Amino acid sequence: MKALRTPDACFDGLPGYQFAPHYLNIDDGEGGELRLHYLDEGPPDAAPVLLMHGEPSWCYLYRKMIGPLTDAGHRVVAPDLIGFGRSDKPTERHDYTYQRHVDWMQQALDQLDLRRITLVCQDWGGLIGLRLVADNPDRFARVVAANTMLPTGDHHPGDAFLKWQTFSQQTPVFPAGKIIQKSVARPISEDIISAYDAPFPDERYKAGARQFPVLVPIRPDDPASEANRAAWEVLKQWNKPFLTAFSDKDPVTRGGEKPFQKLIPGAQGQPNVTIQDAGHFLQEDQGERLAEVVNDFIASTPDT
Repeated sequence: MKALRTPDACFDGLPGYQFAPHYLNIDDGEGGELRLHYLDEGPPDAAPVLLMHGEPSWCYLYRKMIGPLTDAGHRVVAPDLIGFGRSDKPTERHDYTYQRHVDWMQQALDQLDLRRITLVCQDWGGLIGLRLVADNPDRFARVVAANTMLPTGDHHPGDAFLKWQTFSQQTPVFPAGKIIQKSVARPISEDIISAYDAPFPDERYKAGARQFPVLVPIRPDDPASEANRAAWEVLKQWNKPFLTAFSDKDPVTRGGEKPFQKLIPGAQGQPNVTIQDAGHFLQEDQGERLAEVVNDFIASTPDT
């Protein structure tokens, strides 16, 4: 599998981002290896909060949350999905599949031996992270789902998503930073936009970002539909704490919290919240508020 590695210099001096990089080597599924980047902050012996990003962001998205979470005594692990951030980027779009992303992150969980995990997942962080929860229920203590979903293709994905999917495939240049800018509720500066562009020096690095939108199951016979249905069967028996923290200004995932609240036993009776004045990337708009929600949720629910 051919892959590119973004030069380290691209990540120098990013605003609000002073975290040491960590790396794992994982099997690419074709006999080679890929390097996966992650942040690891806070007490190493504390129960981990696993922060999983989506499309087309990277762990930079969580920079406002890491300090409040570690200040509360938590270990924070924030990986970059393969194809994003400081992780390696396979150059061929067909090398990216939903199942491979799950398998790659499964290897990361195994190598780090994470247990008693609080998962915080948004966008594709949920599509992958919730599959990990279903495959490894004993590793996870609780879940916070924010502006995400676990689609099976059995329901219409919504016009806003289909519009985004079409744009992602037709735009000549995939403008990651501008996509973030247009998907938040508050203005962000040019240096922040550039930080979201940092992993992608040119279009060759964007195969994963281009491919992600077409990997979302939107048909019942999608290659990932059956695996997601199986994951839902596990989640329908999930009695550990499950919190939804969706934002008020995201047209793509609006209403997406309702299936979680209805179908997952662990979501019953939880203080599910709506994060105000936040768009799709609520970590950028209201990261400190979301961190407060996560800290309070952990403090009020026992590890099981």
